[in-house]
Amino acid sequence: MGAPQTETVPFPCSGPVLFSVVVPTYNRLPILRQCLAALEAQDLSAAPEVEGYEVVVVDDGSTDETVAALQERAYPHLRLLHQDHGGAAMARNCGVKAARGNVIVFIDSDLVVVKGFLAAHARALQRHWRRRGNRLCFTYGAVINTSNFAQPTAEPYKLTDLSWAYFATGNVAIDRQLLLGSGLFDTRFRQYGWEDLELGERLRQLGVVLVRCPEAIGYHWHPPFRLQQIPRLIQQEKERARMALVFYRKHPTLRVRMMIQFTWLHLLLWQVLTLGGLLNARTMAPLLTILVRRGQPGWAMELLRLHLNRICVQAIFAEAWRQTP
Repeated sequence: MGAPQTETVPFPCSGPVLFSVVVPTYNRLPILRQCLAALEAQDLSAAPEVEGYEVVVVDDGSTDETVAALQERAYPHLRLLHQDHGGAAMARNCGVKAARGNVIVFIDSDLVVVKGFLAAHARALQRHWRRRGNRLCFTYGAVINTSNFAQPTAEPYKLTDLSWAYFATGNVAIDRQLLLGSGLFDTRFRQYGWEDLELGERLRQLGVVLVRCPEAIGYHWHPPFRLQQIPRLIQQEKERARMALVFYRKHPTLRVRMMIQFTWLHLLLWQVLTLGGLLNARTMAPLLTILVRRGQPGWAMELLRLHLNRICVQAIFAEAWRQTP
């Protein structure tokens, strides 16, 4: 990948906005339908500078009925693209390259947004462009986690929804030329995790500023935790560990080591919190079962995270040692 180029940032610093909402998807048809319905219902009356928007869904080789279902039902703003299964980084790049808008909005296909979502992003971007005299910024909306499929937008904001991530593609808007100049997503991230935060490191090096936009709310749906999910969650952590090292090899800094938890302090921390591994999926199963049966799957998931974090950090160290010449 070539070095990021700042001269691609367009001017003037204000002006009409045409959004391209890029949505990668893989086997998520039921919640994707809700995602697209919410995007079709956008109210732009509070953002007269917005000329319009398109929704670019990139199907990442889904094996369910996603493609057929979207082709059968009319979504006026939808453009459907296809690729062989190559991961979210590749899918987002495909969407950005095909986009017709001058501002890209990234959301995931399990996010259901409020009616004023795009208008809020537009107002925040325009204010910052005018104030700074350039487009070196992106807006970061609010993400509220929910397992309520019937009414995802009924979920209240919780302390656990707070995120300190710099560039997480669950809900961001950014100038398209700035994004192209940064080099887009690194397609070596083919497994779970880190591709958005790695791009964020390159944006940070360009001096790109995070602008929080709490009015641009998206409700991130995920199914309630069940014990049957544990093998897949463990596999996901191992994938995340492998991708963490791809991230670190590209940006070998203390900041990235802290982000991916590749320090002896983190290794010790999760050893202590799990009592040296005594608290694991097997030993905690009875308590997790009780919590799920009592309608508290969220607490069960938080408890399991102790075990999952230990797995991830141990896997990072093991993979790093394996790769050491």
